[in-house]
Order: sequence, then C-alpha cells, then structure tokens
Amino acid sequence: MITRRSFAGILTTSAAAAVTLVASAKARAATARPQARNVVLVHGLFADGSSWLDVIARLQVKGFNVTSVQNPLTTLPEAVAAARVALDRQNGPTVFVGHSFAGTIVSEAGLHPNVSALVYVAARAPDAGEDYAALAKRFPKPPASAGIIFDGDEGRLSEAAFLRDFAGDLPDVRARQLYAVQEPFHKALLTGRTTQAAWRFRPCFYAVSTEDRTINPDLERFMAKRMSAKTIELKSGHLSLISHPDEITNLIIKATETPA
Repeated sequence: MITRRSFAGILTTSAAAAVTLVASAKARAATARPQARNVVLVHGLFADGSSWLDVIARLQVKGFNVTSVQNPLTTLPEAVAAARVALDRQNGPTVFVGHSFAGTIVSEAGLHPNVSALVYVAARAPDAGEDYAALAKRFPKPPASAGIIFDGDEGRLSEAAFLRDFAGDLPDVRARQLYAVQEPFHKALLTGRTTQAAWRFRPCFYAVSTEDRTINPDLERFMAKRMSAKTIELKSGHLSLISHPDEITNLIIKATETPA
C-alpha cells in the first residue's frame, strides 16, 4: 500500500533522477559544443589559398568563421606576418591549420593568444631552431623533390611532378586547374627557421597522408608522434584537404571542441 509519506518519497526520488538526467544532458551538450568558432587556414608551397575551398565550404555550412591566408611564399618572417594579421582579426578562440610547408608557419605563429588548437595536414612541424632539411634527410627522399625547378630565385614544380607527385590522387581536370594557379616560392623561404614550436604548448591534431609523394609519410608520423598529436591516417596523396575534405573538416571540428 502506498501511503502519503511513501508517495512523497517517490516524487522526491523521481525529481532527483530528473535533475540528474538534465545535468547529464547539459554536460554532454557542453562537451560537444565547439569552444572555437573561428578557423584560420594556411596553404603551403605550389599552391594558393583556393586549395582550401572544399574544406571552407564544409566548415561554413556548420557555422564557422573561416579565413584562408594568402601565404606570400617569400620569406618565413613575411609568411608568418601574413598569418598573424589574420589571427589578429579573429574574435575569440581560433583553430590554426597548416598544410605542407605551412606547418612551419603554424609552429612559429601558433602561440598567438587567439589560437586554441593547431591542426597539421600532411605538414612540416619543425622544433624551435630545427634544421628541417636535416630532419627530412633521416627519411627516404619523396619523389616530388626531384621535380622542383627554379627560374632565378623562384621555385615551382614541373607540370609532370605536380600532376604525378603533388596532386596524383585527384581527378586530372582538378589537378590541372590547381597547376594553373600554382604560386612560385622564393628560395629564401626555405632558409628560414622557427624561433619557437607552438606544438609544445597547444593541443595538436595531425592528418598523415599514407600515400604522400611530397613529404615522406614516415616523417609525418614521426612529427605527429613527437608532438603527441591526436592523429588520423588517410590513404591519400599530399592534397588530402582536397581528396578527403570530409575527414579533414571533421579533424578541424574536433580541434574546435578543445577547451580554450
């Protein structure tokens, strides 16, 4: 028989359970809610800011404020300065993303106060003052290196190397479009060294391209492990941001959920 006292006890227990469920739901929602609403993307060598278009479209649909930096590809200080200008313009926590050479820029500029997390996409990730070329020599030389040609101080990939080694897993039409907008880089860019390694102080994420012919995949794995990054591996060539935009977008979104 349910007495008035036992009925009151049931109501109290039910209310407590309801409060617990609501609190649990709020905690789950808070965990999934992005801490950063801003994303700054930087491209590497042989490319321009349009290389991020597929990822940009996916991030914008989900409500993120996205900026793709036009890396001048002149010197490391000038490339870092261009990225810092974009970071200065962000309102609140920002995920800072670099592809290929731009990982060097992310490592140097990633301690900007607006940056909450770093994402490296098949990217360089030098330590402070490290000779990246010497580090890379510890691994087999990737095929794309042999395709770099110079016109005075400007370097670029030959058409054959671009289509085969840089954009080899993309449809031929798309690869040729990217080749048409290839930006030459200055020799001086490759001589610059970072003065700091932001990946030692910020949460890091890394996308390894297992079929990469521009940066050795084992070198990518080494750098990702060294920075204790949350790492994914994609069966992709160097341009995973184009061949696997969903996976790269999802990795960036995970980085936005990192507490600022």
